[in-house]
Amino acid sequence: MVDSAFFASLPRTRGAAGALLVDPAGRILLVKPTYKDGWTLPGGVIEAGESPLAACLRECDEELGFVPALDGLVCVDWVPPRDGVDAVNIFVFAGRITGEQVGAIRLPADELSDHTLRAPDDIAGLLPPLNERRLGHCLRAAADGQVAYLEDGREPAW
Repeated sequence: MVDSAFFASLPRTRGAAGALLVDPAGRILLVKPTYKDGWTLPGGVIEAGESPLAACLRECDEELGFVPALDGLVCVDWVPPRDGVDAVNIFVFAGRITGEQVGAIRLPADELSDHTLRAPDDIAGLLPPLNERRLGHCLRAAADGQVAYLEDGREPAW
């Protein structure tokens, strides 16, 4: 027998998933949300009962109008609670996009106002500090075929 009251009393952590999408020239796709400052990777909140991968694919389809080819997970970042928002586990998947896909991007106007492709060295200052810290680790992990584990965008002191 499962005690549903017990499970309902357990703490919960939110989840989000994003896509580090790189074009053949090595540029990273960024999107500009309408509801907060700065640029970000495509992605969003993991819905109830949804896996991180399924959320990443769904969010890309909703935000970009296509489902990208993904190569795998490159980062898990635990972000502590702050400013009244609960802790969140962020999963970042790496993938590739073609020029044809970039040309076909259709942004949801109520959520995203723009998109851009930027070389990794041309991103400084565009992303919020946490996202910028995370991105460097994601790029290194993707290049090395590894998965980075981060806490608040930083490698923990093991």
